[in-house]
Amino acid sequence: MKQFFKFVLASMLGVFIMGIIVVLILAAVIAGVVSSAGSEKSTDVEPNSIMHMAFTTPITERTPNNPLAGLSFLGLNSEKSIGLNDILANIKKAKKDGNIKGIFLDESYMSSGQATTEEIRNALIDFKKSKKFVIAYSEVYTQGFYYLATAADKVYINPKGIFEFTGFSSQTTFLKGALDKLGIEAQIIKVGTFKSAVEPLVLTKMSDPNRLQVTSYLGSLYDHFLTGISKSRGINKDSLFNYANEGSVQFPEDALRLKLVDGLKYKDEILDDLKTRTGTPLKSNLASVELGDYTKSKSDNVKDDDDDASSNRIAIVYANGEITGGDGDDNSIGSERISRAIRKVRLDNKVKAVVLRVNSPGGSSLASDVIWREVALTKKVKPIIVSMGDYAASGGYYISCAADSIFAEPNTITGSIGIFAILPNMQKLFNDKLGVTFDGVKTGKYADLGDISRPLSPEERAILQNNVNHGYDDFTKAVAAGRGKTQEYINSIGQGRVWTGAQAIKIGLVDRLGNINDAVASAAKKAKLKNYNLVAYPEQKSIFNQIDGDLTSQMRTKMMQSELGDNYRVYMQIKGITQIMRTPQARLPYDIVIK
Repeated sequence: MKQFFKFVLASMLGVFIMGIIVVLILAAVIAGVVSSAGSEKSTDVEPNSIMHMAFTTPITERTPNNPLAGLSFLGLNSEKSIGLNDILANIKKAKKDGNIKGIFLDESYMSSGQATTEEIRNALIDFKKSKKFVIAYSEVYTQGFYYLATAADKVYINPKGIFEFTGFSSQTTFLKGALDKLGIEAQIIKVGTFKSAVEPLVLTKMSDPNRLQVTSYLGSLYDHFLTGISKSRGINKDSLFNYANEGSVQFPEDALRLKLVDGLKYKDEILDDLKTRTGTPLKSNLASVELGDYTKSKSDNVKDDDDDASSNRIAIVYANGEITGGDGDDNSIGSERISRAIRKVRLDNKVKAVVLRVNSPGGSSLASDVIWREVALTKKVKPIIVSMGDYAASGGYYISCAADSIFAEPNTITGSIGIFAILPNMQKLFNDKLGVTFDGVKTGKYADLGDISRPLSPEERAILQNNVNHGYDDFTKAVAAGRGKTQEYINSIGQGRVWTGAQAIKIGLVDRLGNINDAVASAAKKAKLKNYNLVAYPEQKSIFNQIDGDLTSQMRTKMMQSELGDNYRVYMQIKGITQIMRTPQARLPYDIVIK
């Protein structure tokens, strides 16, 4: 027995020491990576280069502050991604760079919202004003990537490739049948005829009002999509509609015949074409720079008249993701973190104006109000302009409405002015399915209000409905005050209804159609600034916080995606339900999935 304990203790000590060694090695590796990242050299751009653009990872609002990007660790790849901020900045810089002769838009899967794609597309159109070329090529054209590609001078597809051109569709997953089988009742308290976020829990198909609004905004998005292609390709919009409606594009040859593309070419032929355009001998390597690497370029050939040493600043505050209480992170809007950032720039005398970049489907109504308060206070002392991304709806619109001016893209999803709350009644699940019962005592009639083991009483439901009504009243008052409208008018266009940016400008929810650069220019004009520097808030997370969060999250996500496959989206929707069954919500319908 004595020998046994000696063996166990020795083994435990060995494991402990080995653990310390592994931690120390890992810390050294991380420190080395961080150190090398901090001293990273600038990217050299050769003469007669092309900028290679290929979007293979989701496009975020800001490039992640991640020195480990591109590295593999424990079988997990930390993918190198670039944010919209650097994409737009790099295209603008390349326009003035004498070493960059053109842009090669390579096969991509546009994992981005339509407004994000719109901003990149418009930047490419502006790039062409320099008389430099843009060439697009792909083996597979999704509708999103094709829309982006139509900004190019020439659009090519692989002779055996796939060309998707079928129109838009939007689908919702309804969970009521599953909840019924489980014995769970979703008790809904809401305001807004069109507030359809709750429908998947209580219906098995779309309500008539929801079908009306989805038909309306999907039609608006599709009309803008066809209009953009029509203008770029010189094809009548009605013809484009018929091509999609009749399934006219089956093969690449069809796309060429209908002038949707300019040619059928293999990749080697595209590369030879690019060499010819840049004056590169066909037997030599094509000089190119990756879009992400170009961020670090310091080319002497960049003619930039925008740089200055001004002490005046315009702050861009990025509010990205669902709105929650607490700090949140770079992909979620924590009311503490964002309100603190707005407060900081409001009190900073060097900051003369603020651009609030909102890309959010909404979330907690309370958290939204906390952020709205800081926007309203900022407006009293300095200009604050909102730039809307893919989404700025419900709570995302709430935090926007107090600004001096609101910019949106035509295909931004916005509006959805409404409030709802969900409380599950799991009595049948507990009693009938699991055989679990509950009993207890309470000191007041409403002491256990919110208990999920039983249904709401009529009095309890009235209390919750009153709270939701009160939240909606606050919401519509805030919008009315911010937009200079009556509360009655806001209620008439509210009711939870979703609008596109193109629709919203007509009803007064948006002031101008434009991108983040337009919003910055407007802020500068309002602050009477000619020279200024841009500063971004809130501060991005440190590398050590990212390691803990990103790798753990990536491991969990990969495992779930591997197990669930196509059902992963349904899992995420169910997960979202459990997260919102806490406080009143001002958010979009669950998933606006447009294919």
